[in-house]
Amino acid sequence: DELVFDGHSMVVDPKGKLIAMAPGFEENFMVVDLPRPTGRLPKPLSTEEEIYKALVLGTRDYVRKNGFSRVVIGLSGGVDSALVAAIAADAIGPENVTGVFMPSPYSSADSREDAQAVARALGIEWRDIAITPIMKGFEKALADSFTGRAADITEENLQARIRGNIVMALSNKFGWLVLTTGNKSEMSTGYATLYGDMAGGFAVIRDVPKTMVYKLCRYRNRFGAGSSGPGRRDGDRAGSHRVFPERVLTKAPTAELRPGQKDTDSLPPYPLLDAILKEYIEDDRGAAQLSRNKKYKH
Repeated sequence: DELVFDGHSMVVDPKGKLIAMAPGFEENFMVVDLPRPTGRLPKPLSTEEEIYKALVLGTRDYVRKNGFSRVVIGLSGGVDSALVAAIAADAIGPENVTGVFMPSPYSSADSREDAQAVARALGIEWRDIAITPIMKGFEKALADSFTGRAADITEENLQARIRGNIVMALSNKFGWLVLTTGNKSEMSTGYATLYGDMAGGFAVIRDVPKTMVYKLCRYRNRFGAGSSGPGRRDGDRAGSHRVFPERVLTKAPTAELRPGQKDTDSLPPYPLLDAILKEYIEDDRGAAQLSRNKKYKH
């Protein structure tokens, strides 16, 4: 569940020139006649296409090889869960994907509308399960213990954990695999709730930075709704309209766990954060080196 092998088996001549290459991210049988191979090399994949196909293949293999046939996703109306839903639909078919919208008092009408639009465009099942009554039950049960203390991150985390319980209950009852929706930027900075939005069986985009999430959504939008997507083996067919509404791609990221909340209340803007994380995690640069870089002054 950590690595995806891309394929792209290749043949080179004695001088190192590439003379044949198989397609990536799909099973293929390639016959090469030497010394004069025939056939064309496959068109190089763009960065977004390569990543998207890898995510689709990884998700499909994990689901199927672990004996699952259906997945469930907390669909919030945000960009991360929308991308995971699209990957799942392309990987195992939209008829095998359930998206669950779980509104709290802080969930906006726009979020509901956007989540529904994504579910409709993908053709996945939609469920709406409100968490407000459950929140009130927790507040009542904890009222005596919390006397004299103002609301803080505790109440925010309760919402995430309630949602985690709901999708896990659906998983247990129906045998569905829960796909979590946290991206690399959130996971790397601890901007996620243990036993809440981190609960699940497979974290599809855990190694995808937030800035790449947006790029992948725009890439997938090129194929449109009604398409089998770029990751399916039955080809790429243009759809009638986009999967992700423009508002999903342009609105300020927010967890909607308190009034007016924005991710930038707790984190730097994602382009800046992702640049720092790349140097820190992937390039192994320490805090002292990063602090000397003027472009990271925030």
